[in-house]
Amino acid sequence: MARTPTSRIDKLLSSMGYGTRKEMARLARAHRISLDGAAMPDATKRIPVTPDLSRRMVIDGAPLDPIPGMVILLNKPSGMICSRKEHGALVHDLLPERWKRREPPISTIGRLDKQTSGLLLLTDDGELLHRVTSPRRNVKKTYRARLARPLTGREGSLFASGDLMLKGEDRPLAPAELEMISEREARLSITEGRYHQVRRMFAAAGNHVEQLHRECVGGLSLPEDMAPGQWKLLSEREIARIFR
Repeated sequence: MARTPTSRIDKLLSSMGYGTRKEMARLARAHRISLDGAAMPDATKRIPVTPDLSRRMVIDGAPLDPIPGMVILLNKPSGMICSRKEHGALVHDLLPERWKRREPPISTIGRLDKQTSGLLLLTDDGELLHRVTSPRRNVKKTYRARLARPLTGREGSLFASGDLMLKGEDRPLAPAELEMISEREARLSITEGRYHQVRRMFAAAGNHVEQLHRECVGGLSLPEDMAPGQWKLLSEREIARIFR
């Protein structure tokens, strides 16, 4: 049986972006940190780091943020960038400010380009990030594309062939699934994550993507009632859907 990890309170809270260890020590001495309803005046005390800690620990009257290992589902708006460092509107700006100071940092699981909207996953769990993005896992990503010109009917077999070579690449794409929705709209499922892949695939077929929206990652779908810019923390059951 795996042992439950433990951490000093000041180290844990500092890594979660609440402030420096000295600041956490001051909060503790002022009885502003409590666990299971009891004040924790000593920030050097080691405590078990368990998933329920965010329900049991309170800081300045508010529940503790999710402990490391969280996964966030975000409905990315078009026009936002999947980066922490570039200039412009960043998806990280949609999350609580102190989450930008967390260690390990919260990273996007793959990227959506600036003009692509829809389901975006973020996590501070490096192992999970690798599992989702690894080509060996064959995690399917499903996009809805609106096109500049009508579909010809030949795109499905081209994308499914496993022979399509994109310009500047030295190996063909893995087979992909195309579902025609209307003459200028299609749903495309891919298992890779090459640079601007969906847009380049339709360009190779003589078309141009005017609007692109990601609907699903694996068996996890974007909730229909989630507005652009909204996010939610995923449960273990929801995370498991990614790998179905």
